[in-house]
Amino acid sequence: VAAVICGAQDWEDIEYFGYCKESFLRKYLLLPNGIPSHDTFNRFFSNLDPQVMENQFRIWVKTICSEHSELVSIDGKTICGAKRGGKSLFHMVSAFCHANGVSLAQVKTGEKSNEITAIPELIKALNLEGCIISIDAMGCQHAIADEIIQAKAHYILAVKNNQQELYKALEDTFRFECAKERVSSHELDFGHGRIEN
Repeated sequence: VAAVICGAQDWEDIEYFGYCKESFLRKYLLLPNGIPSHDTFNRFFSNLDPQVMENQFRIWVKTICSEHSELVSIDGKTICGAKRGGKSLFHMVSAFCHANGVSLAQVKTGEKSNEITAIPELIKALNLEGCIISIDAMGCQHAIADEIIQAKAHYILAVKNNQQELYKALEDTFRFECAKERVSSHELDFGHGRIEN
C-alpha cells in the first residue's frame, strides 16, 4: 500500500520501492528473506479475496482519514485496459476524500447505468455524517438524496438537461428569483487532468 501511495504502478515498481526503502521497512516488518520479488507480490495479491481486501482497506482508511466535515466526491469511471478476452469493460464507482486525496471505498459495477445502484452501497458502507457529498448528474435521484440525508450528510448534486422538469424549475428559479438580487461566484481548479471552472 505504501508503494502505491508513493506512485508505484505495477509489481516491478512495488519491488523497486521495497529495495529503496528496505532499511525503513525493516523497522516495522520482519523480512528474513529480503524484499519479495515482483512475482511474489503478484502471486500474493492474486490470491487475496477482493471483498476481504476491500473491507480491510476501509478499516485502514478510517484510521488515517477523518471523514467528518470533508468533501467526498462519488463518481464512476470505466476502467481503461480492463477488457480482455472478449469480456466487457467494467465500471468502478468510488468515494474520494479530497482533504487527504484518498479513495475511501469503491464498488464494481457491470456498466455505467448501474452507477445509480452502486452509489447507495457506498453511502451505506461509509461513515459520512457531516460530510458534503458531491455527485455528478447520474446521481441526481430522489433515492440517492434520501440515502445521503439518512447518513446525516449534505449533498451537492449536478443537474443536467436530461431531467428536464427539474432543470427547468431550477433554471426558472435562478432566472426569476435570483435576478432580484445579483449573486455570483467563480472558482477555478485543476483536477482529473482538466481545468474545472
